[in-house]
Amino acid sequence: MRQPWSTTRAILTGGALGGLLDIIFAISFAGYNGLPPERLLQVVASGALGQAAFTGGGAAAAFGLACHFALSLVWMALFFFAARRVPALARKPLPAAVGYGVLVFLVMRLVVLPLSAFPRPVTFNAFSWGMDTLSHIFLFALPIVWATRKAARAPAA
Repeated sequence: MRQPWSTTRAILTGGALGGLLDIIFAISFAGYNGLPPERLLQVVASGALGQAAFTGGGAAAAFGLACHFALSLVWMALFFFAARRVPALARKPLPAAVGYGVLVFLVMRLVVLPLSAFPRPVTFNAFSWGMDTLSHIFLFALPIVWATRKAARAPAA
């Protein structure tokens, strides 16, 4: 068995992979609904910049992408350190990913967005929320759980 990953490697890898898969999904889903990638990333930036994000062009979009990955790393670190205190969180990857994916989705939608500078009301659309929840489970939380498990493995004797 290989050496377990370091904390830094696990957090950077899990956060980056989860963030990458999540943003690819978000850009694809937005594109399917007629929203170009730059505009989607401006929507992300609007959580910090408010309405000004929509007149900020590529710089605001780049800021939105940076914010997205920063949040991904924070969510990764939160799960990683929670799993260190409660190892059962990483023992069963699929149930852990389902629980964490739903938790992240709900906290982002119902707490973070309303408390941010996001200039629009948070609305409910069953199809969009369903797709977003599934993406948070399988594309975001599953890589986080996987990276956490890579760091938890004991080295070979």
